[in-house]
Amino acid sequence: MSNAPILAALCASIEPVEKRFSDLTQKRLDAKTKPRGSLGRLEDLACQLASVQRTATPSVSSKAVVVMGADHGVAEEGVSAYPQEVTAQMLLNFARGGAGINVLARHSGARVVVVDIGVAHPLPAMPEIFSQRVRAGTANFTKGPAMSLDEATRAVLVGASLASQLADSGVNLIGIGEMGIANTTASSAMTAVLTRTAVEEVTGLGTGIDSATRTRKIDVIRRAIQVNRPDAKNPMDVLHKLGGLEIAGLAGVVLGAAARQTAVVIDGFIASVAALIATRMVPAVAGYLIASHRSVEIGHRVVLVELGRMPLLDLGLRLGEGTGAALAMNLIDAAVAVLSEMATFESAGVTDAGR
Repeated sequence: MSNAPILAALCASIEPVEKRFSDLTQKRLDAKTKPRGSLGRLEDLACQLASVQRTATPSVSSKAVVVMGADHGVAEEGVSAYPQEVTAQMLLNFARGGAGINVLARHSGARVVVVDIGVAHPLPAMPEIFSQRVRAGTANFTKGPAMSLDEATRAVLVGASLASQLADSGVNLIGIGEMGIANTTASSAMTAVLTRTAVEEVTGLGTGIDSATRTRKIDVIRRAIQVNRPDAKNPMDVLHKLGGLEIAGLAGVVLGAAARQTAVVIDGFIASVAALIATRMVPAVAGYLIASHRSVEIGHRVVLVELGRMPLLDLGLRLGEGTGAALAMNLIDAAVAVLSEMATFESAGVTDAGR
């Protein structure tokens, strides 16, 4: 039985954010003891959260960062500075709480949800890793599609189901991050096709490769596009031919969160490509997205422009894992605190010069 009708129903259930709640929230902010608009992006965040949650009193009561892990067959082309076994090793590190995302998520008060959606070699069963394996990594996309269309659809639905479960548990802010050796190669390939940009303009250094490896990476991506001939107007065609299981899963998290009127904090390049796939499927999803930071990966700038999102931070990050998303959650907390805790001109007895 095809999963396509289930995915179509999910997409059809997503409604645009409600701008009237953003307007109401801005009026509340304008009544606070400050010059109008003086808190800049913090005010924008509060207003966006209001439009997502359909309330003039938005809140962030529970946060989670979903980290999807999967392997990529194209790693055998020598496009990464690290061997493929690092994907599984890092998922175990996430599960044990020792990675960068664990540290930053603890700092922001967010739960880390680790998902094995397609690591090449199965991990030991442990409660800290949510096993939802679609297949044991993708195929080498220089020789044909990375995965079948049905596998890509199943991976998207895994992410959507997880987002819904998190919403049911009370989570009302979800960050997305990833782990997968060679996933910048897949992301650059997808970006080139979806944005109709030259491959060399969206292909960076990934995990820290040298210039010779980058040249090989560009050639690998060009061959993959030539072999697969993905349809730029069909996001699922691009996803199954050039994508990764973790990218598909994160696209599903975005769709599932939007269906549950939950904001999504996107991390760096790979997570943003997943969000781009989701917005190409349902354009209204863009209103639910908060761009955490600008990665040093050159393709990320192109994707952010396509998403119409301005990043909150620019710290030279290129780790992935959801680390930028976890950092940005602190700013979102601050935006909500300003709205809920700051005195008004009336309550503080301060003259409002803006009237």
